[in-house]
Amino acid sequence: MPELIPEPRYARFLPDGGTCELADPLLDAGPGTEETAGWLRRELGAATGWALPAPVRGEPYGERPVIRLALRPGIARETGAESYELHVAPGSVLLEGADPAGLFYAAQTLRQLLGPDACRRAPLPGAVWRLPYGDIEDGPRFGWRGMMLDVARHFMPKDGVLRYVDLLAAHKLNVLHLHLTDDQGWRVEIKRYPRLTEVGGWRARSRWGHRASPLWNETPHGGYYTQDDLREIVAYAAERHVRVVPEIDVPGHSQAAIAAYPELGNTDVVDTAALQVWDDWGINENVLAPTEAVLRFYEGVFEELLELFPAEVSPFVHVGGDECPKAQWRASAVAQDRIRELGVDGEDGLQSWFIRHFDGWLAERGRRLIGWDEILEGGLAPGAAVSSWRGYAGGIAAAEAGHDVVMCPEQQVYLDHRQADGEDEPMPVGYVRTMEDVYRFEPVPPKLSEEAAAHVLGAQANAWTEVMENRSRVDYQVFPRLAAFAEVVWSRLPLPEDRDYQAFEARMTAHYRRLDALGVDYRPPGGPLPRQRRPGVLGRPIEGAPPNV
Repeated sequence: MPELIPEPRYARFLPDGGTCELADPLLDAGPGTEETAGWLRRELGAATGWALPAPVRGEPYGERPVIRLALRPGIARETGAESYELHVAPGSVLLEGADPAGLFYAAQTLRQLLGPDACRRAPLPGAVWRLPYGDIEDGPRFGWRGMMLDVARHFMPKDGVLRYVDLLAAHKLNVLHLHLTDDQGWRVEIKRYPRLTEVGGWRARSRWGHRASPLWNETPHGGYYTQDDLREIVAYAAERHVRVVPEIDVPGHSQAAIAAYPELGNTDVVDTAALQVWDDWGINENVLAPTEAVLRFYEGVFEELLELFPAEVSPFVHVGGDECPKAQWRASAVAQDRIRELGVDGEDGLQSWFIRHFDGWLAERGRRLIGWDEILEGGLAPGAAVSSWRGYAGGIAAAEAGHDVVMCPEQQVYLDHRQADGEDEPMPVGYVRTMEDVYRFEPVPPKLSEEAAAHVLGAQANAWTEVMENRSRVDYQVFPRLAAFAEVVWSRLPLPEDRDYQAFEARMTAHYRRLDALGVDYRPPGGPLPRQRRPGVLGRPIEGAPPNV
């Protein structure tokens, strides 16, 4: 049985071990399959040396093996959208998709079947490519299978983001949530507000380790994506059937924006002109002022953002809404006047008013707002969806009230949290969450009614980068656990206690070789390599630690 991840819904291979040898095959791409054909020629062509020419129409294939691509919408009646079938017979491989996304996932499965070397960028000498005879019928459990990448705390250059799009696609994940703004940096060019990146895109230094660490990295840190960079990322992702969800955080996590434009802050209680982009981690007291001028400013931000993330590829816009301290609003005469004017229920009502405004504003433009589960406080905006991160409770409440939910509880799927108890884990934070823990994550809580469960769009794993200063550190924290997460959201697994983790772990043996071929600097099963450690840099390895530690 081939060692596929995520595990397909149905796979049957001949017990006698017969194989189809592919030597410089033809690629017969039917109508509507051009995108996947192009991907196969680029990716498999690079790894195998195949040219994958199209056959001459009307002429027989002859002795040459052929890979055939076809769209067959009827597959969706059995296995839903994004589903596919793959059939290997003597001299022939047939990939059929219910839709273009399903066909693309069939191509990803084909690459896995060919072996780890099919993930390389150039062919190895003497390679022979064989596929076992058999059939696969497959499709995803959830429509939202995502990962959140925090590029605000530590900036990841564009090429790194494109690489992560490829890694998500290789695991049949289809959402990249980009956390673009926070107290520590603003990462998206807004032409009408150039200081957001000129000032807000850079900080003078960074805490080295958890916020309890006494160490500092004195090298200035920053960077941002130009608008053309983001257009490229969105287009590149769309070709790989990955939706990019942008996040602009409001009304908290906003010190970088306030440092660039001090009038955005609560100027009657804080000397906002003295603020700089924050160089520390944690929850920041400097939040946006609840004024009409601030709303107009952020409407301008979102107007430019919507042009970069077209509705057909990015219908959702994330507005954060989490961890908004209320101390400045309680002390601000302007904020208190606003509460009385609006007739809302105190500071929580003021936050809800802020979120509701943008929910309506985005809905008028054909978009959907999504935010962290704090947007439930003070009343949930009518059309909003919820990213449930503080456990399951927020997601349960939202789903029972008829709102769509993406499950991403920090106790299960925060990949910045440490992977083991050992002292060698680099800058350990939060809970111990092993690959097995992630594999036993269940996105739909058993407490949900059947009607409410239908509102669970899916799940995502989150990678916050306070203690991930570069691409290798992100790789280490994300992999191999993202492979376990991918199986959870794609495959129809039993209940967590009945899942066969040992079988998954056995399949990971081959998958580690794929990750090696892809150049992923994952955490080895035996623990970190010497170069992956960060000796002497404090984390906070406390089981049961509070959020964002």
